[in-house]
Amino acid sequence: MNSTAFLCILFAYCLGAVPFGLLLSRHCGIDIRTRGSRNIGATNVTRVLGKKLGVLTLVLDVCKGYLPMFIASILLQETPQRELIIAVCGAVTVLGHMFPVYLRFQGGKGVATALGVFLYLAPLAVLGCLLVFLAAVVLTGFVSLGSLLGSASMLLWLFLLKTPAWTLWLAGFIVLMIWIKHHQNIARLLNGTEKSWKRVKGGAE
Repeated sequence: MNSTAFLCILFAYCLGAVPFGLLLSRHCGIDIRTRGSRNIGATNVTRVLGKKLGVLTLVLDVCKGYLPMFIASILLQETPQRELIIAVCGAVTVLGHMFPVYLRFQGGKGVATALGVFLYLAPLAVLGCLLVFLAAVVLTGFVSLGSLLGSASMLLWLFLLKTPAWTLWLAGFIVLMIWIKHHQNIARLLNGTEKSWKRVKGGAE
């Protein structure tokens, strides 16, 4: 691995680890890690600080997933194993968000950052994932379930679009990590205590 490839991977992790949700919340005088679900991602930012900052967090987290792979694709055009290095950049960007060195490796769940990675891999597949996500959230009110089903469907869309094998391996790793980071949500979904965006009679949103 040459120095350019190493720097691309290091940049991918360092950018992925930037906690935009936390930075925006601190700008408002709040530590997002002490409110709502205590997650630094766009969903919790939206619940606590409103739609505008939630959307901004989402956009920033998506960009930090896309940019490292895009930059690496430009800088490594003549590099052997270019696709492997780009895939590693995508993986470590998501890992950076999930396990940021700046926050003692206590980060978010990686969905928005993964969305940025998938936008680089296959924009059409992202459209399919978003449809699955929206359908799940509208029908059930659970953003976590939408994230789980939407991310899992990425493997199907990539397969149907006949993308290169390395994209499937990368997506498989990212989806697995997303599901692992959602283990508490999965437990709450199974026992019926997960918070819903819908107002349920006798319950909470």
